Amino acid sequence: MERKIVEKLLAWKNNSAKQPLILQGARQVGKTYILLSFGKEYYKNIAYFSMEESKDLPAIFERDLNPERIVRELAAYSGQTILPGDTLIIFDEIQACEQALTSLKYFAEKAPQYHVIAAGSLLGVAMKRERFSFPVGKVDMLHLYPMDFEEFLWAIGQDRLCSLIREAYDNFTPLSLHDTAIDLYKTYLVVGGMPRAVQEYADKRDFDFVAALQRTLNDSYIADMAKYATPQETTRIMAAWASVPAQLAKENRKFQYKVIKSGARAKDYEIALEWLKAAGMINKCVHVTEGKMPLSAYAENEAFKVYMVDTGLLCSKLDIAANVVLHTPHSFEGFKGALAENYICQALVANGINAYYWSSQGKAEVDFVFQDREGNIIPLEAKSADNVRSKSLRNYRDIYKPIYSIRVSARNFGNENGIKSIPLYAMFCLKL
Repeated sequence: MERKIVEKLLAWKNNSAKQPLILQGARQVGKTYILLSFGKEYYKNIAYFSMEESKDLPAIFERDLNPERIVRELAAYSGQTILPGDTLIIFDEIQACEQALTSLKYFAEKAPQYHVIAAGSLLGVAMKRERFSFPVGKVDMLHLYPMDFEEFLWAIGQDRLCSLIREAYDNFTPLSLHDTAIDLYKTYLVVGGMPRAVQEYADKRDFDFVAALQRTLNDSYIADMAKYATPQETTRIMAAWASVPAQLAKENRKFQYKVIKSGARAKDYEIALEWLKAAGMINKCVHVTEGKMPLSAYAENEAFKVYMVDTGLLCSKLDIAANVVLHTPHSFEGFKGALAENYICQALVANGINAYYWSSQGKAEVDFVFQDREGNIIPLEAKSADNVRSKSLRNYRDIYKPIYSIRVSARNFGNENGIKSIPLYAMFCLKL
């Protein structure tokens, strides 16, 4: 399946000043697959090493961190010829071997001729827990997220629709296939962007098979929790993870510790939430008290919302049947907004946009605010349907007078009174 990150990997390969690359991302977002595919297409051969699957590999890094010796022994171990510039060396699940992570510094300093990429699903967790020495300033970094809506459309053969959406976005003119795109957006909410789930849907077009796979993925996340956490920490991480759907079901979505457990306090569950964030399982959206530049200066870190990494996994976790999302009975209207917000947060993160949310003394709340390249603070209001009335956005605009505002909804493209109307399916077009 086609992934946008290939362009960034190719830019890294062609950069004469490149350093070893670390590709981070949650479990099952496709890191191994994309690296192997990239290596096969752009290199003469691949030397692949999974640090979780072999007890012998770590020993290669224990003697010393001389890159030339390490390369010779890795070549012997794998039976591969490792050639500078022609071989892609992949260290998968590098968090399982601290010395391999440290070795990246020496590859950068003493052997830059070798092309090395390390991948890690729980690298952030391992570094926090085990206090790993990270090769700061000696590695390049990329992050892989679940497939966005455009990548999903590519996977199911809707390339032409992607082009039409981008054309409509660039010209800000209505999309003629609006209803078709909205229907496919709803399908994406159910399937999500985990590559195996997308492939299952692309192959069978059967939501039952997709749901079964998603349950397995959710279970694998839970199984991971015990690897880098004590039993007590695991209990709290699981409780925090289990509370995410209930947090989203609340009207204002603000994270409340009492939802995890009656009487729960921040000090008991802060580490659990940081674990989930470091593992890439959740996205946090922090509150800002002012819609002014720089937003980070007005961040109120103790107030935040939490969204799941993938809408498909969220639907699976809540056991929401596909037909409920696709046809939206009245009883589901209340949660539909939360699902749309989760999708929008997911898209903002994938697009490299660091978004916050804003509220004014409980009187008004704007779902997302972010800073563009020119330093403008842009409010973004999320709507799951085509009813777009909102006092909150009007309140924000009256106070801060932004150069423009964005409303993401089920409506077609449009522009009215300084508010850009962007349909939900076009979120992948929004860039800084």
